Amino acid sequence: MPREQIILECTEAKALGKPASRYYGTKNKKQQQGKIELRKYNPFLRRHTLHREIK
Repeated sequence: MPREQIILECTEAKALGKPASRYYGTKNKKQQQGKIELRKYNPFLRRHTLHREIK
């Protein structure tokens, strides 16, 4: 299977001591070998922040 389940976790919330928001999704391992970084909405901070793949 080329698709893999991943978890995206907020990087800015950890630094501020707030709860980190998480998003779940899949990625194609053949096209994206590295870790994914996306700007997603964090409801705890009420703004878009950088989310990095953790799994």
